[in-house]
Formats: sequence, structure tokens, C-alpha cells
Amino acid sequence: MPPSSTGLVIWIPVGLLLWLSLSPATAMPDNYTYASDDMPDLSYCAMLLEMPDPPPVSSMPWYCICSHCKGTVGPKGEDGDRGLAGRPGSPGVRGLTGMRGRPGFVGRQGLKGQKGDNGEKGSVGLIGHMGTKGQRGYKGDKGDMGFVGPAGEQGVPGEPGECPHDCESIPGPPGEPGMPGRSGPRGLPGLAGTPGDMGAKGDTGNMGPAGRPGAHGQKGDQGMEGECNCEDGADGLNGAPGSPGPKGDKGDMGIQGETGTPGEKGDLGEPGAMGIPGPCTPAIQSAFSAALATSFPLPNLPVPFTEIIYNLQGHYDPFGIYIAPVAGTYVFSYHLAVYRKVLRVGLFRNYIAIVKTIETMNYGTASQQVVLHLDQGDEVWLQVRDINTNGMYAGAESSSTFSGYLLHPDTCNLMMLDVMRSAPFVTRGPTQTYDWGETDPTPTPTSTVT
Repeated sequence: MPPSSTGLVIWIPVGLLLWLSLSPATAMPDNYTYASDDMPDLSYCAMLLEMPDPPPVSSMPWYCICSHCKGTVGPKGEDGDRGLAGRPGSPGVRGLTGMRGRPGFVGRQGLKGQKGDNGEKGSVGLIGHMGTKGQRGYKGDKGDMGFVGPAGEQGVPGEPGECPHDCESIPGPPGEPGMPGRSGPRGLPGLAGTPGDMGAKGDTGNMGPAGRPGAHGQKGDQGMEGECNCEDGADGLNGAPGSPGPKGDKGDMGIQGETGTPGEKGDLGEPGAMGIPGPCTPAIQSAFSAALATSFPLPNLPVPFTEIIYNLQGHYDPFGIYIAPVAGTYVFSYHLAVYRKVLRVGLFRNYIAIVKTIETMNYGTASQQVVLHLDQGDEVWLQVRDINTNGMYAGAESSSTFSGYLLHPDTCNLMMLDVMRSAPFVTRGPTQTYDWGETDPTPTPTSTVT
């Protein structure tokens, strides 16, 4: 607000001024004109515009930015004679701050500067804290007792001794050194050594890319207004009619018309030719997953994964053998925990080893996955090599699993599942053995009589 006559400055909140200028009750109509006695003093508006940093529009008084705050406009007078050109005016009042422009393009990178001098060598840092002592390792297994050696031959009797002159005992020769004692605990780590000297100065690097261009300079002042000595020329002749313009764009699609009345039903057509036969998609599913219940299984037999996790279709025998219900592509995998022994295990199909795995690490894991094509009735199982390489383990915190499923079948001739499930299991038992390295594609199992 402008200063009052008493020398005090009266400030009115900007929100109230905006409300007064924008509310319907106080907004002035377009044809409203101020009288001479109610016209506000606009000298305060000029003072605000002449400030080095004018205030933003949001804080200006409403009558300084109002388009209706002018007197009545009289009729336009006649054009006077053109005066002489005046002197260049002084720079005008700084306008309001404009909006921030878009960022410019990033220029090329400048040339790489010269390498600076080497800095002084820093002082030696403080010694770090000593780490915590590691845990004691596991005690190794006790070794086996050695064999008792044979008794040696009796030696030659020595010469008879002589009686000493006095009763004092004579010390004997020193005995043989005893067995070495147990090794002591590991000592603490030594202190860190001092850092080495700084290396030699390297070669000068390649010249870097060009730097970014500098910022744009400030805008120059406006030049003097030029003189205009123009005169209106005579009207020219009418031009010849132009050639037709190019074809216009295609118009928008019109409104959809009303639906017509349905026509009469046509005559029945002739039957078409028979199409090609569709693909064979037999509705059969097969999957299983089982876990080992007893560690270190016997060799020459399928590994019995007796803890059934999934066997809804019943194609897996808990004795350890899976039987393919239909010819197709199958996926098999096993994940076996190893403990205390070496593990040599193989995946067999009809007495032939497809893949073999060996694991020599204690607390290790033997894993394998394979895709097979099986015929209807083919058998698949896992088998260890011998009694010394059956480190397959199962415990409360570790599991060994065997899984498989039918990826997709390739025949529509499904076998009778009841016959398939019962017939192959009749002759199978704990006395039947399976060879580890059998290569005959049609072998027969060898039975042992107990």
C-alpha cells in the first residue's frame, strides 16, 4: 500500500488483496471507469517498478496490475507532424524475472590439464584393532591302532658288576627323549608393517577430449530506432488465377447408419472337404518326488527313496524304480547329501547307466539333471557303485531327493495303468542285484540265493 499522510506504512495481506480483486462482489465490470475522486494513487506502483529488484506479480497491489484502473478514453485525435528523432533513452526499469529457460546442450569435453605435483608423503596411520580370535577347529578322528611288531632276539648277557666302595648311588646315563607333546594354540597375528615408499612417477597420459563450451554472454542493449521515409505505392494489377491446390485430407468417418432389416435365410450349402487330422494330445500326467529315509544304501540295488513327497499317479515304486506310463520325453533330477564317505552314483535306464556322478567332499552335494526319451514301460532308478562309495546321507537337517516328470508324450496308445503298476513289481525283491557297468541293451538281472 502507498505511504499514508501520517508517515506510517499500512500493509494489507496479499491474499486479501487477491480476494478483493477476484471475488464476484468486488470485481469491476469491463465498462467500469473510475471517477477523479476515487482513482488510486499510482505513484506507489511506479516506485515498485523502479526498484532494482521489483517484487513478483503475486505481491504487487491489485490496482497496479488491474486492467480497469484507467480513466475514460477520449476520441482519437488527428495525427500530428512527425518530430525530430530524440536522443537514445536511458535503460528502462528492470522487468520482472522471467521463467527459467531450458538447459543448453552439453559441449565437448575440454583438453586434459597438466598433471599436478606429487603431494607430500602422509604420516603413518594408527595401528588398527586386533581381530577376534577364531574358533577352535573340529577335532580329527582318532587313527587306527597299529600292528604289534615281532619280539626281538635275546641279547648277550653283560659282564658281572663290581661292588662299589661306598653306598652312594651313581646316576645312570640320560634316557631317550620322550614323545613330542601336543601343539599349542595358535599365536596372535603380528602387527601390520609400515607402508612402502611411493612408486615412481608414471608417464604422461594421452590428451583428453575438448572441454565444454562457455556460457552464453549477456544480451546487448537495444539500438536506436531507424527513420522511415516510406510512401504508399500504387496498387498493382490483379494476378492471374492460380493453379488448383492439392487434394485435401480424407474426411472423418460419418455416423453409423441404422441397422437394416434382416434378410431371408439362405439355402443350406454343400458339405466341405474333410480337414487334416489334428495333433495327438493324450490326457495323461506323470510326476513323482521322493526322499531317502536311511543313510548309506546298499550297492547293486536301486536306491530306495521310501519317503514319498509326490506320487499322485502311482508311477513310482517306493523300492526305488520309476516306470514310464507312455512313450515320451521325461525330465529326471537328483540332489544327494554326502557325509563321511565318497559317493559314486549313477542314473540307470533299463540296467544301462545314463549319467554318473562322483563327490569326494565331506558335507558335499551331488546333483544332476537329464532329459530322456523313454518308451512305454521303461524303468529308471538310482544306484551306488559299491559298499565303500555309498556316502549318500539322510538326516534331520539334510535330505537326499530323487524326482522326475513327463514333459510331453508322443503317442496316444496309453497302457493299462493297473497292469503296469502291479506286473513289474512281482519279481522284484531285496535279493535281486543290478550290475554297475552293464552295457548290454537288453540285460537280465542276476539273482542271488540266500
